[in-house]
Amino acid sequence: MAGTPYTVDRGLVLRETETRETDKILTLLTWEEGKISVTARGARRKNCKFAAAAQPLAYAEWTLCQRRDWHYASDASTLELFTGLRGDLPSLALGCYMAELTEAAAPEAVPVPELMRHLLNGLYALSALHKPPALVKPAFELRLLCLAGYEPLADACAVCGRAEPEEPVLDTVQGVLRCRSCGGGRSLCRDSLAALRHIVYGDPKRLYAFRLGPEPLNRLAGAAETFVFAQLERGFRTLDFYKSVSK
Repeated sequence: MAGTPYTVDRGLVLRETETRETDKILTLLTWEEGKISVTARGARRKNCKFAAAAQPLAYAEWTLCQRRDWHYASDASTLELFTGLRGDLPSLALGCYMAELTEAAAPEAVPVPELMRHLLNGLYALSALHKPPALVKPAFELRLLCLAGYEPLADACAVCGRAEPEEPVLDTVQGVLRCRSCGGGRSLCRDSLAALRHIVYGDPKRLYAFRLGPEPLNRLAGAAETFVFAQLERGFRTLDFYKSVSK
């Protein structure tokens, strides 16, 4: 590829697709170019110098070249593999779901530093802070949708205006909070509503700094997952796998 300009960018592997005998096509989320597809020739060879960087959830500094509409990997230096979650199957499965969800929310070839930061922080919470996957999952889902433009209105009942709705519910299609008597939705409670507001309106640096008992956490998780499905109108293979290994 003589004469082809090279760029250096940090990126995280959202997904890999094996092609031919030794190659991969990687979906990367990068700081400078956003979500791009990269052909990594020879990435499946044992002696490939960037094999470690070319695996899902690997964060690396990539040397890329572009020919027409195609990106090619020339080299990569691994920055973070999030090894703390790779030894725990539910955490690894959740990390893969977080990556697939981010891929669904990110536009093609548009820098989205807030999504990159959110994903890296979520993986760090699982890997280094050892936050419970059951807590990380709804917080990650709800905050990601906020960043993608689907922020729910959770400050008061959308119908009667009560700041503390009676028997609160989240209308996951309209993305609004209501009293049970004002309309239907996924049931919340006082504690799960407080957690929802913390996630939507709180400091992103303290996103996972909350605790919930089993029942409020189940309500929050149900509302978050239903909200994702209603807004993005699709399921996720990695979510099904996470559920299968978390039971």
